[in-house]
Amino acid sequence: MRTTTLRWLMAGTVAAAGLTLADPPAGVGGAAPERARPGVHNVIFINGDGMAAAHREAARLYHSGLRGRLTMDRFPVSGQLTTSPDDPGTAITDSAAGASAWATGVATYNGAISVGPDGRALPTLGARAKAAGKATGLVTTAQVTDASPAAFFANAVDRAAQDDIARQYLEKSKPDVILGGGEDWWLPTGTPGAYPDKPAEDPEEGSRGTEGDLIAEAEKDGYQYVSTRARLRAVQPGKVLGLFANEEMFQQNPEGEGDVYRPVVDLATMAGKALELLSADADGFFLLIEEEAVDEFAHDNNGRRMLQAMGELDKAVAVAEAYAAKHPGTLVVVTGDHETGGLAVEDVDADDESAGEDGPFRVKGTPFEFTLDWTTTGHTGQSVPVTAYGPQSERFTGQHPNTYVHQVLEPLVTR
Repeated sequence: MRTTTLRWLMAGTVAAAGLTLADPPAGVGGAAPERARPGVHNVIFINGDGMAAAHREAARLYHSGLRGRLTMDRFPVSGQLTTSPDDPGTAITDSAAGASAWATGVATYNGAISVGPDGRALPTLGARAKAAGKATGLVTTAQVTDASPAAFFANAVDRAAQDDIARQYLEKSKPDVILGGGEDWWLPTGTPGAYPDKPAEDPEEGSRGTEGDLIAEAEKDGYQYVSTRARLRAVQPGKVLGLFANEEMFQQNPEGEGDVYRPVVDLATMAGKALELLSADADGFFLLIEEEAVDEFAHDNNGRRMLQAMGELDKAVAVAEAYAAKHPGTLVVVTGDHETGGLAVEDVDADDESAGEDGPFRVKGTPFEFTLDWTTTGHTGQSVPVTAYGPQSERFTGQHPNTYVHQVLEPLVTR
């Protein structure tokens, strides 16, 4: 039987399209003065961990079809970011160095959490936004103390120090909203919380902190602690710590080998609740939103779960876009910290002998299919797309190093 196939030319990211953020400069002879460019009151920064152009294109075909677009690709401004770290042993970044570049504007070594190549702590966007009087928050399907969120709110010479990172959240950077996984790092070894140690799906998970009962400390400091969807829905205005899994909010494995993506609270719901809580601050807010599962399932070359995670990420982007549409002073930026998997979107071809092919997957609304071809289970040095919406989004056109994110966002979150 002949298979209907798709010959697809990768399109990369969307081009900027007709966005006017300010009137043209005033002329001479009594022309009206130029209006000021709209200011940025709120910043929503969204990380699809491990996501680059091919992940976005595969998700577009799978979730939106040949003529459809993801929400993140409908944003009117687009560009690219390079991802090289400042590491003595490699030119390929990890999440810690990648997120630290965003959060501090300094390229650093893999494993570093917002410290420079010399190990000295650097000011972070999250902490600086808080010091400027803005509300701050982080939402992730990883551990809330994992590399990407940690880089915005903590400093560590080694990303593995997640219990110390949790302590820094409470004692130093004090984000108002903390939602995600990683309960294990907030409780002493042998003291399980809402999620039991050694669960059947992963017996290696269990409480492992060395900083005492940080959940109790958070409650003493005024955080409402929640561990279920119902309790998150019922929180009152104020500070919230929500931990919804021992570690990540999914089980990363190759397809059919215990891979599960079924978070207790989905990313879009967490994002919506965070926006509701943070928007009460009249001074504005900075919010990090992260979908970790794109990276983790790409590490396992698990295309089905990667596509599922991409769909959930785009739902969270839609929540952010809807908020920004109602609050014109909101800038939304979507990108990835690096590429994972060396991914290509290919035709279905019986003569292709590539070992890493995954699929086929159906192009939504068509008889066509495509395959995913993985070239590695690690990270690559590909540039990543960045798309943006809202005031000053036009600054993300062109190609820039990942440290450029900090150059754009730092003055917006500190004034």
